[in-house]
Formats: sequence, structure tokens, C-alpha cells
Amino acid sequence: MSKLLLIDDEADVQYSFRRIFDSPGMEVTTASSGEEGLRLIPKVKPDLVLMDIRMGGMTGIETLRQLRQTEPKLLVILMTAYGTTQTAIEAMKYGAYDYLLKPFDVPKLKEIVNGALKAARDMRQVVSYQPLLETEDYEQGIIGKSAEMHNVFKLIGQLAASDVTALITGETGTGKELVARAIYHHSRRSEKPFLAINCAAIPEQLLESELFGHEKGAFTSAIGQRIGRFEQCDGGTIFLDEIGDMTPATQTKILRVLQNGTFERVGGNTSVKVDVRVIAATNKPLEQAVAQKQFREDLFYRLNVVRVLLPPLRERRDDIPLLINYFLKKFALEQKQTPKSVSQSVLKMLEQYHWPGNVRELENIIRRALVVAKGDAILPGDLPAEIAGGPVPGGATPAAGTGMLPADADSTTLAAQLFRWARRDPARKIIPAVERELIIHALKETGGNQVHAAKLLGITRATLRKRVEKFQIHRELNIK
Repeated sequence: MSKLLLIDDEADVQYSFRRIFDSPGMEVTTASSGEEGLRLIPKVKPDLVLMDIRMGGMTGIETLRQLRQTEPKLLVILMTAYGTTQTAIEAMKYGAYDYLLKPFDVPKLKEIVNGALKAARDMRQVVSYQPLLETEDYEQGIIGKSAEMHNVFKLIGQLAASDVTALITGETGTGKELVARAIYHHSRRSEKPFLAINCAAIPEQLLESELFGHEKGAFTSAIGQRIGRFEQCDGGTIFLDEIGDMTPATQTKILRVLQNGTFERVGGNTSVKVDVRVIAATNKPLEQAVAQKQFREDLFYRLNVVRVLLPPLRERRDDIPLLINYFLKKFALEQKQTPKSVSQSVLKMLEQYHWPGNVRELENIIRRALVVAKGDAILPGDLPAEIAGGPVPGGATPAAGTGMLPADADSTTLAAQLFRWARRDPARKIIPAVERELIIHALKETGGNQVHAAKLLGITRATLRKRVEKFQIHRELNIK
């Protein structure tokens, strides 16, 4: 349950927020003044505060100043009808996570709120590591007792005790962000902000502005000055995920921050000084990128002060039963149900599978199996065909040892595997068959949520519904 506290003296704004965020997973509390909001915070313990700048009594900025003294990690989004004024910019400098313009663009509002809630969870939920070697009484942590994970835990402890830059490497789904958060939570900066930025998820033309901010007029849509994540994170820790996807220009600015703690906002010429610890992560071989002149060599050495190499799940199979047990308990707690078990045959299958998607894939597999399992135990028939070894839905034959759509294959390898499959079954039309499988997998991955499945596939919901009817998937998955 996420808790929002709205501080605004306009009744219609309070009403709008209650409607916009009316959902079982969200609790909205409102206050009509800064004074009332400060009194409510210890009682409500919100995950996020949204606050108007101009109110009767204490202003939003005055309230933010007082809030920073007692709750330095509580994220605040400020709202204003005067988005280009210096007031909003000053508010960002006092530690606001972001600011919104009135009237609200609802999709943009939800996007910012969801991003802030994730950042709030990252800062508040302590990631444990060493205690997990002795007890299972945990809510969130890095799971593992293997020798490979022992080495990771030792490095986390050493990094937490220092303030050096760290580089976390490993395949997709191995838990790089979890390691970064563990380092942060056990460091001397744990009472300061922690912000995670996925460099690959932000368009390259916007990434530099996201990290360093911009001045008014720096580009077409820059209608005012904006404070970037480095300034917001002053004194804290910033996690740069998928840093190998950065452009050369952004790499240069990151290098300067690491060297002397200064940078300029996009379109500006005034140096900004910050004290931020950088933890970076990538699933790409940076040494190869350096050799190919795609990544700055001097930046690589600045990042690679201490490297944490996360092993793929297939190289620490002894941890698979521990992870299964953790996910069973986690999902049972979420659903308020008694934890289910797995049969010995299922455990053996999961231990022998090659796990191209690593721990993230295992988590998704367990979640899916709990949905389709009819009894108190997960059986082989509850597992996807690529793990259970049977035919995939629709009659397709998995490629040997990988499943029909291997998560770690590039497009050329994948196409070759699909054509080998097509030659074995010339009567089957390859494109419709693959399209059908992708839709089925997307719907299962999202629990039947067609909006999310369509987004995952990169198509509209209307197109998805037509394909579901065309391939008669609605009958197979009982979709209305």
C-alpha cells in the first residue's frame, strides 16, 4: 500500500487527486495547509508528499524547509500554476523531487508519482545481505549461500564502509540494482537521498538534462530552468544503471563530476558543485566498448575503482531452492494466502534449467506458476513448456536447450533458430505462429492485463484484441 499526502488549500484539487489515485493499492490523505501537513506526517507516515507552493499560512517552500530538518529522505513533489517562476526553481534547490504545473496532465502526473514512489521505496526499504546467510526472517534482501554470493557479500560490506565509486557488472536479471541499494543502505550516506537512473530507458537527447538539469531556452521545450538528479542527490548516492548506453557527451560530464564534483546544466555556463557518490552498473562488456572507442577509457577507470561481478543464476544453482522459497513466501504475503510448495520434480526441473533471464526470470516463472496451479503445490504442468520440456502452446517446438524464444539470443541467432524449426514443420506458417506465441506469453506475463500486454508488445490494445480473436487465444486463456 502506497501512501500519498496531498497538501493543498484548494478543495477541487483535493477532490481531483482522490479520484485520480482511487485504487486498492493507494491511500490518499489530504491537508489544507503546511501546518496541518506537518502535523499529519508523523501519524500518516506517507511515502510521498505532493504540496502546493502558494497556500495560506506557511508557503510550500517554508513547509519543505521544515520537513527537510525532520524527514530528510521523504520525497516531496511541489505543485504550482507558475511553473516558470524562480520560486519553483528555488524549491527544487531546497530538495524537492520534482514540480508539477497546474492544471495537471494526468498521465504525466501518474508517471512522476510512480517514479517518485519507486525512489521512495528504494530509500526506505533496507536491502540486507549478510543476515540472510543465517536466517530466513527477512522482507527484502539478496538471497544466496553459494561461494559466489559470499564473495559478493564481502564486497558489499567493503564498499559500504568506504565512499569509492563502484561498478556492478552482470547479465540482465542478476540483481544489480539490489546490490547498489544494499551498498547505499549500509553506507554513511544512508540518511541522504538515493536516486536510480536507467540510462537505457531515457532517450539520449533527454538523458543529459535528466542528470544535470537545464537552463531556460537550452532547447525548444525548455520553458524554464530545471534542476537535475545530481543536484537533487547532493550528499547522497546516485545509481546509474546501464551506463554503457550513455552518449560520449554525457560520458564527458560524468567524468568531470567524478574528477572534481562539478558540472554545468545543459545550456548553462555556471559550474554547479555537488557531493554525490556514483554507483554504476552495466550488462555490457565495457572493456570491449573501450577498445571499440564507444566508451571513454578514462571514465571506465574512474568507474571501475571496485568492481562487483554478479554471477548468472546458472553458475550458482545451489541458491535456486533458497530463491524459490523466498518468492513463494513473498507472493503469498502479497496475496494474503498460505504459501504453496513445489514438488520434487518441479524443483529438479528448475535446478536444471539454464535461466537466460536469471533471477528475474525465476521470479516471473514462480509468479506465473502460482496463478495457474490448482492445488497447494506447483506441479510440472504449471511450468512453461520451455522448462517442463513439453510442446509450447499452439504446437510450436522449442529450440533445443533454450525454449522457442531464448531471452539471451540476438536477432540473427533467434531468426536462425526459428527457421530451423520452420523447416522441421513446413506446414506451419512461421510468422503467425510466432506472433501467437508472443501474445500468449505477454498475456501470461502480465496476468491477463491487456493494456500492459499491449505495451510490452509495442502495439495498441485494439490491435491486441483483434489478434486475440484472430488466433482464438481468448478461448485458451479464458479472456473476455
